Amino acid sequence: MTEMSYFAKSIFEQKYAHDVGDRKETWAETADRVSKTVLKSINAKKSIVDAVRDMIEKRQFMPGGRYLYATGRPFHQVQNCLLLRAEDSREGWADLMQKATMALMTGAGIGVDYSSIRPEGKAVRKTGGVATGPLALMQMVNEAGRGIMQGGSRRSAIWAGLNWKHADAHKFVEMKNWIPEVRSLKERDFNFPANMDGTNISIQLDDEFFKAFHNEKSAHHSQAQSIYWSGVRQMLKTSEPGFSVDVGTNSGETLRNACCEVSSYDDSDICNLGSINLANVHSIEEMTKVVELGTLFLLAGTVYSDVPYAKVDQVRTKNRRLGLGLMGIHEWLLVRGKKYGPDPDLQKMLEIYQTSTQVAAGYANAFDLSAPVKTRAIAPTGTIGIVAETTTGIEPIFCTAYKRRYKKGSDMNAYQYVIDPTAKRLIDGGVSPDHIEDAYSLAEDVERRLAFQAWVQKYVDHGISSTLNLPYWGSELNNSGTVQKFGNTLMKYLPELRGITCYPDGARGGQPLSPVKYSTAAKHVGEVFYESTDICDITKGGSCGA
Repeated sequence: MTEMSYFAKSIFEQKYAHDVGDRKETWAETADRVSKTVLKSINAKKSIVDAVRDMIEKRQFMPGGRYLYATGRPFHQVQNCLLLRAEDSREGWADLMQKATMALMTGAGIGVDYSSIRPEGKAVRKTGGVATGPLALMQMVNEAGRGIMQGGSRRSAIWAGLNWKHADAHKFVEMKNWIPEVRSLKERDFNFPANMDGTNISIQLDDEFFKAFHNEKSAHHSQAQSIYWSGVRQMLKTSEPGFSVDVGTNSGETLRNACCEVSSYDDSDICNLGSINLANVHSIEEMTKVVELGTLFLLAGTVYSDVPYAKVDQVRTKNRRLGLGLMGIHEWLLVRGKKYGPDPDLQKMLEIYQTSTQVAAGYANAFDLSAPVKTRAIAPTGTIGIVAETTTGIEPIFCTAYKRRYKKGSDMNAYQYVIDPTAKRLIDGGVSPDHIEDAYSLAEDVERRLAFQAWVQKYVDHGISSTLNLPYWGSELNNSGTVQKFGNTLMKYLPELRGITCYPDGARGGQPLSPVKYSTAAKHVGEVFYESTDICDITKGGSCGA
């Protein structure tokens, strides 16, 4: 097995490795701890435990970060985000704040659908006042997240969704459009508080939206057109909102996790993530084995994991949602000389991936558990992708070299220069850094990104978390004149997706990943820097020559 690079090892030790005496455990020891502990909950045979340990050690299957971090701890909440619905009452608001606090403090992110909250200005009969609306409640949850280090170790992950017909939807679209003064302060100090800066936001689209959008005679045609085009313009300019799509067989599944790949009808549902690293799977036979073992591992996790409060266990027992994901797709394509897009050989792998439904049902029956209602979701796999040293989710290589910001301790921001591991392997094999297709070159061909996501979605029963990286607002490819073309292209694919977000370069001060020149990163691999003013002072080039 290939040894971890310095950067992957440093992230693994910072985020996930347990202490063993006066040292950090090795990746092999983590694989052993996680496989034995989780599978013990269903009394799996030793041969199965050994096989799971082996595939984790080889980084063919990467359990979600909560599994790596929390397995074996006294409170082992190894599943991920809670999916919540805000109820329109005093009790409902208080209940949401309690649930959010319990979730975040035990390591779970949260996603909240606020569509049931009455609009701002509506009468509150019992007290004689007027409603402050869903945006006020969203901000309360955001500020709770600011004060809570999630699970005691990382920034809180939060999502907020609002239905397209809600009377406050247009205010919602604009709520993260920070004024220049706030943006400037945020760029100088990433921790400077800004409105909803810890929350991702999405407009929720349903079957009625698409009918109204295309039918000029619909009573809601004007609203559908207005919210769509204001949303598109805003996402191209500031990165948010995104769009969440719940149509057809997914109608009503409006509750989402923080990254939006898992959805549900039921308040207090929970997501449960682990990803197959396609880059380390080399045959149909290996793929079949990893799908089977990865599915079983996640099923065992539904038995092993603690939960923040009792209702979560009740809903989990009913739905038992699994989020078996994929990563390394772009690397799998690149090393075979294939472009980013649909491919017949990749389709064979996806068809095996799709069998997780039957695999889960069979194992659930064997272990006397309820059968999972859905089994596949492709998460963004940020730091897990770094530890796996491959491309994340279905995303293309972000860029050949970049700087990565991260939180170190409770009050310190650090950064490192990174050469993408997939790009490095290609470069070491003689490929020029300038010839590697990445998210920035694909920004010139947005339709290819959207078409590929729509194609992969056919094999995924939950959703895919995916972000379109775009040039900065005001550039040749992203400006007021390109909004119509982009929106028309997006609408062509949107009904086939479960959701989409964009990220124009520089849209958020203190963005965690920023492209740099390959030559800059190559000089500083392995070094850790701490922010004081400009993160790129070391280069004397402001934006790192990107």
